[in-house]
Amino acid sequence: MAAGETYDLVIMAGPALDDLIKQGKIVPGSRVDLAKSGVGVAVRAGAPKPDISSGDALKRALLAAKSIAYSSGPSGVYMEGLFQRLGIADEIKPKLKQTQPGNPVGEVIARGDAEIGFQQVSELLPIAGIDYIGPLPSDIQHITVFSGGIHTGAREPDAAKALVKFITAPAAVPVIKKKGMEPG
Repeated sequence: MAAGETYDLVIMAGPALDDLIKQGKIVPGSRVDLAKSGVGVAVRAGAPKPDISSGDALKRALLAAKSIAYSSGPSGVYMEGLFQRLGIADEIKPKLKQTQPGNPVGEVIARGDAEIGFQQVSELLPIAGIDYIGPLPSDIQHITVFSGGIHTGAREPDAAKALVKFITAPAAVPVIKKKGMEPG
């Protein structure tokens, strides 16, 4: 979009979509929350599963880990702040490996390039070669709301609205849940 390309429907984290609305790139009033996704934790398939039952347990697991992977997307931004809030950011900094956009954390874990990894649950579940341990504990979990909005230059706005209606229909709920998310 920065280069001037147009789309019919834009789906991204809600706050980022709000920024595009403010920039005049998304039709005001067209934002619809589609799905919610929490941050999940994974290790290489067959590796020991650390205790992640609470924030304190996760902190101990991070301090004990040899290497930690996290994304550059919304979950990664959250994790950087969480490392600070847990008071371990400086201590674990040498172990951190942040993935580039389009490079799933699960693939880094599956290759053995990191011992433990964090990304949206929906991004971890489809990756072969990892064991999904579970979501972050509720006392430190962060939920990202993914929203859709009609681009101001949409060529097919009615088709975009139909897709949003399809994604938000009750029939879509089982698929959304199977992919590690909750309906919007």
